[in-house]
Amino acid sequence: MPEDSQELISGGHLVAKALKAEGVERIYTLCGGHIIDIYDGCVDEGIEVVDVRHEQVAAHAADGYARITGKPGCAVVTAGPGTTDAVTGVANAFRAESSMLLIGGQGAHSQHKMGSLQDLPHVEMMSPISKFAATVPDTARAADMVSMAFRECYHGAPGPSFLEIPRDVLDAKVPVSKARVPEAAQYRASTRTAGDPAAVEKLADLLVHAEKPAILLGSQVWTTRATDDAVELVRTFNVPAYMDGAGRGTLPPGDPHHFQLSRRYAFANADLIVIVGTPFDFRMGYGKRLSADATVVQIDLDYRTVGKNRDIGLGIVGDAGMVLKAVTEAASGRINGGAVKRKAWLEELRAAEQTAIEKRLPSLKSDSSPIHPYRLVSEINDFLTEDSIYIGDGGDIVTFSGQVVQPRSPGHWMDPGPLGTLGVGVPFVLAAKQARPDKEVVALFGDGAFSLTGWDFETLVRYNLPFVGIVGNNSSMNQIRYGQKAKHGDERERVGNTLGNVHYDKFAQMLGGYGEEIRDPADITPALQRARESGLPSLINVWVDPDAYAPGTMNQTMYK
Repeated sequence: MPEDSQELISGGHLVAKALKAEGVERIYTLCGGHIIDIYDGCVDEGIEVVDVRHEQVAAHAADGYARITGKPGCAVVTAGPGTTDAVTGVANAFRAESSMLLIGGQGAHSQHKMGSLQDLPHVEMMSPISKFAATVPDTARAADMVSMAFRECYHGAPGPSFLEIPRDVLDAKVPVSKARVPEAAQYRASTRTAGDPAAVEKLADLLVHAEKPAILLGSQVWTTRATDDAVELVRTFNVPAYMDGAGRGTLPPGDPHHFQLSRRYAFANADLIVIVGTPFDFRMGYGKRLSADATVVQIDLDYRTVGKNRDIGLGIVGDAGMVLKAVTEAASGRINGGAVKRKAWLEELRAAEQTAIEKRLPSLKSDSSPIHPYRLVSEINDFLTEDSIYIGDGGDIVTFSGQVVQPRSPGHWMDPGPLGTLGVGVPFVLAAKQARPDKEVVALFGDGAFSLTGWDFETLVRYNLPFVGIVGNNSSMNQIRYGQKAKHGDERERVGNTLGNVHYDKFAQMLGGYGEEIRDPADITPALQRARESGLPSLINVWVDPDAYAPGTMNQTMYK
């Protein structure tokens, strides 16, 4: 058949077909001339095009979508500044092990090295912060390479991929017969592995005989949807469980195995410590906070993470759910009352928890004005329901919340992750509310963090995505202010970290949302209730004490 009589398809439509095959329901984007043919393809494939006000928001939203749904997110941005604006979102997903694809435009091949509009070496820029970065060389390869990029997102621990697509590759049309369009579910294998059977058997034996075990359930417990297997192991072996990152909510508050405030005590006194899906990074003191006398076991999707920064007694590379299930099964019939003997250990840890609670109880109940941050996060914690997805976006204020706020269900906690990126809040709200419209979304912002991506509050209004937003407003970048004060003295504590007294409640109202200002702690919960009932995107502007610092802020190693 002559080529000119065959059915033709454009590069943009091939991209959309590949996104459809991967199960992508929506793309997050800011428009640009290089990428509009992808939009045209998405319309034909029934993929929603969600337009935002900044490319960083698009990338963070794609990251958030992946975390909520378990499916890869996708952001599409134009060339040059469009792609560079998205770099932070990709970097955040990289450190947080979140599967997303960023597609960036590029000038036409025919104008290569000629200085075309917005031409930059995108692939070279993205390679260090992605699991895969490449240029689509030919229109017929467009769908194939999108599928390749998604496949690379799941090599080892999940992460982001980047594809640059030149304008003439997207716009050109090729015969359908010449284009490879991978079929859904036929270009990726399962990456779920249960680990070395001998190592699994050894961990089961360690758990059976340990007198003072503890387990940390990290983000990979949620990434691999291992909640049920983690809970079964914890209850079978009667092990106290601490939760970190997206692993928060694996066990509900009030569960006899749910611990939060005694982690440092447990890790200093345990004889067996099992770390699941969390690296020995700054959050773990690079592994130095774990007892030197304890047997340390690390379970992770990525071989490179196991044993990094600290020696371990046992390492298992594999899917958290499959490994934990296999360990529980391996111990079947061998518990022999060992779990019962740990009652005293759990009581010891519960007493340490109660001591920590009583120490901060005056602050949690404080009636002072400006409002103590502990009082604010305590009210927020009491306000949450089992259906509330909690999002933390900030420095010091979110550090306070990490000690108090307890999500009621798995997958209901979102924070930036180990890159510590401010500005994820609004895009995470966007992604979470679109992916799970049945859920309530509650977001706590620092005033500095909200300022970075806050204009996309208008996007939430435009798409009619109600949520309860709270700004802990101390007119400062307070986590940094503390460090400057500690290192350079009172006379230089305010250099470069002081913000204006911004009325974010009025900002929300200006953009069509709901807003209130709070100065009396007694008014916090009633305001939250009114925000919930408003059915609008909301910001409750709470003036908090600028001279109150979270313990986590004061203990940061960079200030020592």
